[in-house]
Amino acid sequence: MSAQLIEDAEAYDPWAEPIESLDPAQPALFEADAHWGLFERLRTESPVHYTPDGPHGAYWSITRYQDIFTVDTDHETFSSAGGIALARKSTEARVPEKDLTEEQRRWRDQMGGFAMFIAMDPPRHDLQRSTVAPVVAPPNLAKLEDTIRERARRILDSLPKNETFNWVDKVSVELTTQMLATIFDFPFEQRHKLTQWSDIVTGAESVAHLSGDERRAALMDCLGQFTMLWNAKVDKPATPDLVSMLANGAETREMKPFEFLGNLILLIVGGNDTTRNSISGGVLALNQNPAEYAKLRSNPALIPNMVSEIIRWQTPLAHMRRTATRDTEVAGRKIRQGDKVVMWYVSGNRDEAQLENPNGFVVDRARAREHLSFGFGIHRCMGNRLAEMQLRVLWEEIHKRFEFVEVMGEPKRTRSIFIKGYSQLPVRVHAK
Repeated sequence: MSAQLIEDAEAYDPWAEPIESLDPAQPALFEADAHWGLFERLRTESPVHYTPDGPHGAYWSITRYQDIFTVDTDHETFSSAGGIALARKSTEARVPEKDLTEEQRRWRDQMGGFAMFIAMDPPRHDLQRSTVAPVVAPPNLAKLEDTIRERARRILDSLPKNETFNWVDKVSVELTTQMLATIFDFPFEQRHKLTQWSDIVTGAESVAHLSGDERRAALMDCLGQFTMLWNAKVDKPATPDLVSMLANGAETREMKPFEFLGNLILLIVGGNDTTRNSISGGVLALNQNPAEYAKLRSNPALIPNMVSEIIRWQTPLAHMRRTATRDTEVAGRKIRQGDKVVMWYVSGNRDEAQLENPNGFVVDRARAREHLSFGFGIHRCMGNRLAEMQLRVLWEEIHKRFEFVEVMGEPKRTRSIFIKGYSQLPVRVHAK
């Protein structure tokens, strides 16, 4: 049975469908925050579930916490080299070779070298990751904390008083973009280009109006600007930023241009979308759980633990994909070599068998850091400590200034099965 894309999320009932027809890769369900029932049924009836055909092709869904952990920590059986996200099959007619412009042909040929270390296996993955890891190592994070706090203070102090505004733009995007500019040593006054490039890669609504050629031109601009930064830093004394580390690293200094672009995109998206959507998700979670917000206001020492609970509850990356390198089994289901395997972190983080009250938001949840949102194994999110620190510092500064941040209307969520986030969250702040 071929799965179809769902358009009417409100009318969809996953319990009324034959189990074999379920396909969780449904952008409309994620946009409507209506995917929870589908994953609950899969965890209950088909935790390792095969979709034989559909808009995203054939793939396995891994939906329970322990099975996801098993796949994520076995990089020899489940490879990242074939891609880390579930891509939709192209519905556009292919342009005949003779009709391609010279620019389109050049872009197609160059994209063969578009790579990023998260989509590599050892040893290449380990060598490239270790080159940039120092930027988020404890000594550098300690130096960054004062910068994060200063910027959080400025952003919060500049917020509109007695009026409703979009928290996503004013706070979430602004704080994460400023930090990205810092760790890349990117021109601060041009920092919003980083957000645009991230949105282009993730297919965000903010860039939906751009044509394919315009998106390609924007990414070439990204490569051009960072190449100038690279050239200014290569063979120069090291500075504590990502471009300097890549330009002077023994394993990365010979990267081809499109491999450089691939790693830039990985680091931009990883440092932007995940943190910014957790910043927005935390405000929404506290408003939806007022007793937990009251608990936090009376005991701000809970902020570090709450940060982990925010990241679990939001799960800013809904899934990660792997490819089976050999015939294997997961929870008794036979997976063949070459099969696509999707770990639905968003489902595992709500697994009833792993967590008490998994759908609740609990600021003092025991063992809150044992969530799946950062992944496990060799591909565990490199910037997890930086993300936690940004959230912690921001909420410490929010607590000093505001009695509460009040959500004033429904959020607008992203229409994506990969980035689980927000484009709008109308709020009003109430000063102490």
